[in-house]
Amino acid sequence: MREVVRCGWVNLKNPVYVEYHDKEWGKPLHNDQKLFELLCLEGAQAGLSWETILNKREEYSKCFWNFDIEKILKKTDEQLLDRMTKYGIIKNRLKVLGVKKNAVAYKKIVKEYGSLDKYLWSLVNDKPINNRLRTYKDGATQTEISEKMSKELKKYGFTFIGPVICYAFMQASGMVNDHEVACTARQKK
Repeated sequence: MREVVRCGWVNLKNPVYVEYHDKEWGKPLHNDQKLFELLCLEGAQAGLSWETILNKREEYSKCFWNFDIEKILKKTDEQLLDRMTKYGIIKNRLKVLGVKKNAVAYKKIVKEYGSLDKYLWSLVNDKPINNRLRTYKDGATQTEISEKMSKELKKYGFTFIGPVICYAFMQASGMVNDHEVACTARQKK
């Protein structure tokens, strides 16, 4: 059996992180609800580590009805803030209310493009950008495309969506393949 090699950023002591790297990170994602969830989670991560958010992912999912956009839109700000106190998520008022703002923005994009997937993937000409990183330290933290994505998503009303967050989203959703060249997960793509 071949030895499993992972990207250098993976915390091997955290099984949730290892599984996320091996089964999700960098795999092309085309489900609108999952893309919306990932955008919201990346925004929640602003100023924190991704591992912190990943460890709370189930709580975020419960808090926001599995990121059901219609349910989120029907709730008042007060109802959302009340839910924040009942679940093990980051207690940041602006980030919690930002999920509802993101849902409103999502609807605008879907009205214009047909789907969030269609819009986002058009930014990379509908195919992943394959970088050949020897080590994750060689990778970018933002690019012209993530800067464009950030500006456009902000225009639609998305929050906590700067160019660095957009690039992390692009990596996570498989729009960019930044698995290190030696990484087993890259070889499985």
